Amino acid sequence: MKSFKKFGLLLTLAALMVFAAACGGASTDKNEGTTNKDNKTAKLSGTLSVSGSSAMQPLVAAAAEEFMAANPNVDIQVQAGGSGTGLSQVAEGSVQIGNSDVFAEEKEGIPADKLVDHKVAVVGMTAAVNPKVGIKDIKKADLIKVFTGKITNWKELGGADQKIVLVNRPDSSGTRAVFNKFALDGATPAEGITEDSSNTVKKIINETAGAVGYLAFSYFTDDSVTPLAIDGVQPTAENVQSGKFPVWAYQHSYTKGEPNELAKAFLDYMMSDDIQNTLLKEQGYLPVTKMTVERDAKGNQTNK
Repeated sequence: MKSFKKFGLLLTLAALMVFAAACGGASTDKNEGTTNKDNKTAKLSGTLSVSGSSAMQPLVAAAAEEFMAANPNVDIQVQAGGSGTGLSQVAEGSVQIGNSDVFAEEKEGIPADKLVDHKVAVVGMTAAVNPKVGIKDIKKADLIKVFTGKITNWKELGGADQKIVLVNRPDSSGTRAVFNKFALDGATPAEGITEDSSNTVKKIINETAGAVGYLAFSYFTDDSVTPLAIDGVQPTAENVQSGKFPVWAYQHSYTKGEPNELAKAFLDYMMSDDIQNTLLKEQGYLPVTKMTVERDAKGNQTNK
């Protein structure tokens, strides 16, 4: 009888051990959420609102799509509207991230001391013309004359006999601020067509004889517009990184104070190898880590 009881007890213990092993070995790999330092899956959820620089929009939107694919309970809305809009909206708390081509300190009325700067990329910019204009290089002095209305026909620069049509961005645009500061040496452009969106600027330049505007390198994905070299220096990533090409800016993602958990996770993702080494190049941007020069809010450029 005692042997029978011992046998039953052994069977019970064996069953418990099998059950425990099965529970301990259950798979937890659901491919959801981000992974923290302890290799544990941290599920993220919620909505993130982002607005601002239209030069940054293609990059941030593409990164948001990848981030949401890895975090299905997250919704990220990315809107443009210009750097001034992004800075104003993040300062007032209507969005969690405000994207800007310029330092917050450069925008009047923005409480820069209340914002935290996250430099996520670098963007090069240059003048862009309708392909039929017939020029691919321009001296900076002539570029300033074109945008200030002192040169009014492309034939004066060896191009087609076409009237110059200026296409500008509004005052709130960070792209405009960067272009005016570093391509036009602070000169104020003459009146012309004014458009809020870089996409619309590109479309107008393509469709308008004699048109000239300015765009981030990320918009030169086809031959619909012609990017201009300045003083013989080509608008390339290498020339921006070395400091040879003058028209470039940091791509800032500002938060009001320190970012919340979701915003921080997304900003960390923007700085990950997947984005910095792959997506940036695909989208026409440059990684901050590969710059051999740096700039401060006053525009002073120094070697790293």
